[in-house]
Amino acid sequence: MTQSNPEIGRSIEIDSVRTNYHDLGKGFPVLMIHGSGPGVSGYVNWRTVMNPLAEKRRVVIPDMLGFGFTERKPGQRYDVDAWVAQAIGLLDALDLPQADIVGNSFGGALALKLAIRHPKRIRRLVLMGSAGLDFPLTEGLDAVWGYEPSPDNMRRILDIFAYNRSLITDDLARLRYEASIQPGFQEAFAAMFPAPRQRWVESLASAEDELRRIPHETLLVHGREDRVIPLASSVALAGLIPRAQLHVFGRCGHWTQIEQAARFIRLVGDFLDEAGGGEPLALA
Repeated sequence: MTQSNPEIGRSIEIDSVRTNYHDLGKGFPVLMIHGSGPGVSGYVNWRTVMNPLAEKRRVVIPDMLGFGFTERKPGQRYDVDAWVAQAIGLLDALDLPQADIVGNSFGGALALKLAIRHPKRIRRLVLMGSAGLDFPLTEGLDAVWGYEPSPDNMRRILDIFAYNRSLITDDLARLRYEASIQPGFQEAFAAMFPAPRQRWVESLASAEDELRRIPHETLLVHGREDRVIPLASSVALAGLIPRAQLHVFGRCGHWTQIEQAARFIRLVGDFLDEAGGGEPLALA
């Protein structure tokens, strides 16, 4: 990690793409996949919870293709297949045969795809404010994916994320705006989710029959006042995934890991600890 920019961690090549990631702690690995907000990176998404969770396990946090400080190559394809391949490539490159997965929003949809396509590589799932089902595009998600860089627009996006507006300071908005306009950042972001955006909700969705076959213990976490991904989506996922449980935080928006950081750490930590001291799960 550099002193000048804590978002930059380690670097590893995956399919000829230099991937930025953080790697903390020891023990059974947990791969934490960030959301799809403008200017986001793995560090920005998980900074409030990564160190406490790494006290008892190995925490691996990549910048997914098109986000953060992972290399952006000309002609790079940004879609579910590419992101899933990147995640599996990272596990392979780090010689991790199996991991727990924590996915936020967009990252939750990718976690579900990983569980469906590569079930033996996953032990337990944590889905936070997760996409992964087809639902009517919310105004909040449309605004997030349609972000046009300006300090005012970034402030408006951050206000959508948080229930507790006191978390949204001018300094935070400025920092996230500056992150969003670094060379190549907005160009890649704009290429991912152009209008009409309902199709991108659909592209991240998994079929209900596939969700019903997920064998993993799954924890769904959602903020009741989430304006980006509707709570109804997690309620539906909890009804489809056989071994799912759902925890809803009241007075909380899309930023569960920030607005309810201490409770999130305890909840997720206890859930992952239930799997034991690090033995991989043998799935039939």
